[in-house]
Amino acid sequence: MKVEALNIYPLKSGRAIPVESASVRRDGLAGDRRFMIVEPDGRCITQRELQALARVEATPVGESLHLEMEGRQLFASFEPEDRLDVTIWDTPVNAAVADEAVNEALSDWFARPVKLVHMDSAAHRAEGEEWAGKPVPVRFADGFPVLVTTTGSLADLNRTLVAKGQEPVGMDRFRTNILVTCEEPWQEDFWQTIEIGGVTFDLVKPCARCIMTTQDQMTGERIGGNPIQGLAEKRMSADRRVPGVLFGWNAVPRGEGDIRLGDVVEVKGTRADRWPLKVRA
Repeated sequence: MKVEALNIYPLKSGRAIPVESASVRRDGLAGDRRFMIVEPDGRCITQRELQALARVEATPVGESLHLEMEGRQLFASFEPEDRLDVTIWDTPVNAAVADEAVNEALSDWFARPVKLVHMDSAAHRAEGEEWAGKPVPVRFADGFPVLVTTTGSLADLNRTLVAKGQEPVGMDRFRTNILVTCEEPWQEDFWQTIEIGGVTFDLVKPCARCIMTTQDQMTGERIGGNPIQGLAEKRMSADRRVPGVLFGWNAVPRGEGDIRLGDVVEVKGTRADRWPLKVRA
């Protein structure tokens, strides 16, 4: 098995940036989900409620961010002393906030009041104690530093979608960080620990999927095949701790280093049992 693709998402819910190599840190891949759009009161905003975020290309420039959407461009910088208390789900984070001119421009882009925030070196967040054994550092990802998926599982899902008369979908719908070539579907359910480029990752929790997987990741439109319907056939969680349909695994880096496309993926530890799934009659 090898690394088929690597992606970072500098802006939470913005477009992916495919990369050939990535520096792995304790809190995820370098450059991943360091910036976020929020409500004026600091609550996080994602594609779930603002589909237009899929049309935003965000490129980090040091501690600043270049944004582009449909020909419009914006450069945002951040002063460490200008801060805003934000919440990502139920977790508070004190983040750096862009100046009012940037926030006004973004509010015009999205036709609603918003602010742009940055998880800089002064911002801290830790999650996942129940799953990872102790809280782990994480940026603006939903809950864990890294998401791992496999080619075989996507192929199996697409066979289900086609059998239901729907269009196949791309892996971009699942906003993965590390895509692994693995012909046999759903084998990642049994992986407890993998190693890539000398860096160890613990796969600690399956990823429950939401309505964002139904959205085209270039336009934000809810078109094409519906992964939720396809996954419901045989990937519905039977464990109340993680309700819903499952695709991919949340992972925690247990070291630091560089990983690259084509790196061998070695399974270093396995689970005896697959995550419990509901069987549809």
